[in-house]
Amino acid sequence: MADNLSDTLKKLKITAVDRTEDSLEGCLDCLLQALAQNNMETSEKIQASGILQLFASLLTPQSSFKAKVANIIAEVAKNEFMRIPCVDAGLISPLVQLLNSKDQEVLLQTGRALGNICYDSHSLQAQLINMGVIPTLVKLLGIHCQNAALTEMCLVAFGNLAELESSKEQFASTNIAEELVKLFKKQIEHDKREMIFEVLAPLAENDAIKLQLVEAGLVECLLEIVQQKVDSDKEDDITELKTGSDLMVLLLLGDESMQKLFEGGKGSVFQRVLSWIPSNNHQLQLAGALAIANFARNDGNCIHMVDNGIVEKLMDLLDRHVEDGNVTVQHAALSALRNLAIPVINKAKMLSAGVTETVLKFLKSEMPPVQFKLLGTLRMLIDAQEAAEQLGKNVKLVERLVEWCEAKDHAGVMGESNRLLSALIRHSKSKDVIKTIVQSGGIKHLVTMATSEHVIMQNEALVALALIAALELGTAEKDLESAKLVQILHRLLADERSAPEIKYNSMVLICALMGSESLHKEVQDLAFLDVVSKLRSHENKSVAQQASLTEQRLTVES
Repeated sequence: MADNLSDTLKKLKITAVDRTEDSLEGCLDCLLQALAQNNMETSEKIQASGILQLFASLLTPQSSFKAKVANIIAEVAKNEFMRIPCVDAGLISPLVQLLNSKDQEVLLQTGRALGNICYDSHSLQAQLINMGVIPTLVKLLGIHCQNAALTEMCLVAFGNLAELESSKEQFASTNIAEELVKLFKKQIEHDKREMIFEVLAPLAENDAIKLQLVEAGLVECLLEIVQQKVDSDKEDDITELKTGSDLMVLLLLGDESMQKLFEGGKGSVFQRVLSWIPSNNHQLQLAGALAIANFARNDGNCIHMVDNGIVEKLMDLLDRHVEDGNVTVQHAALSALRNLAIPVINKAKMLSAGVTETVLKFLKSEMPPVQFKLLGTLRMLIDAQEAAEQLGKNVKLVERLVEWCEAKDHAGVMGESNRLLSALIRHSKSKDVIKTIVQSGGIKHLVTMATSEHVIMQNEALVALALIAALELGTAEKDLESAKLVQILHRLLADERSAPEIKYNSMVLICALMGSESLHKEVQDLAFLDVVSKLRSHENKSVAQQASLTEQRLTVES
């Protein structure tokens, strides 16, 4: 076998140059046979013989051997060690040219060869994209959709290329959406549909393609799949239901595609998705709640949905998942409620519907994603003084917030807990709320929040602390002292990088702290006058004015 192969390779070198057709064809057939028997060993010999360099000349459109040569390249390129030699032998360019062939066998072997050479190499795949293979392959899919092998080759290529961000723009300029939806409608077999799904998912991350897929009728196909598979317990059907409903949610992430499907809340797609929420299927409940969260990305949609009873549906869903519930469903339903609570007009309606009571049932959750959405939903709802006061006096809630303010492993939960503590004080302006927060040990967290890297959080903390100092200084005095608030304020005022509103609110807070003997002494000891007098010439008028007032106050009090 080894001797025969060596002879064949020598003979091939000669015949490739003088183009003796019969002899050349015989040599290529022998190589294919050898590759079928022992691919790796034959590939090593092909590489050592140097005949790869001769293959480029046999891949011209006029060559009678192009299909066989492309097949050989496809076979050797199954081995990782052969891919770079194929590139170095200059085979990519002639192979790409062959994608314009009308011969289906040539197209199939060429596609295989390119796919194997560029397998797992983003740089080579990017090179193919730059050479314009995407429009060519999309056209091929349209022309040869009856040829199963060619269709599969195109889908595998799309699946690989679609992972690259640089491909999305090229895909968007073709009619890929139309071709894939057309192909999808014809497929009955699970494996074939799965293959198309694997191309659709990365493509649907692009907003322009999302809209094209919606316009090509993909949503209707997905809804049909959901309807067919929802009651099945077959593994393939469960997988397809999940893939289909996940893809549906992904299509709603694009603003234009989402709005097109919402159709003012009257769209049949929107109505169908609504019917998923009361379903007994967890996957559909999840997809339904995520879809509502995606539809709830502008005020108009949110107002319409709240007026049409979505909140009650989501609350019912959450109630079904309180005890040992599905965490992903809890997270999705809370996300939807949080988004719905953003428009001012919705807050009172959602409060009177009992949303806070439903949300508070999840206080015992140990899952950070659920905790994060729970906090965000409550923070969105408590703009009203009454609601903030009611929640701020809820000892269980405040104690849990204080606990979560120390969740150093979960920055999102920690940040949201701090912001909700501050919001309870700012919106309620209530002595009882402040007392509850002091008793639960929340003051030190608000002081730490004043040093946050986010200006908005610093500001929220300073305003809350100023209210504490104005309303309940005696109760909070010891905690403010041990949290080193005065030293932190001195640092914020002395730091040139502090934003104007931070400097302004720090000075307001300093004035409010003068009512405490011990804190007043700390202010005097730290020579605040020097720092404050420099701020009288600050470029921001409000800061400069507050600096004058604070300077007067410090002078009088000293």
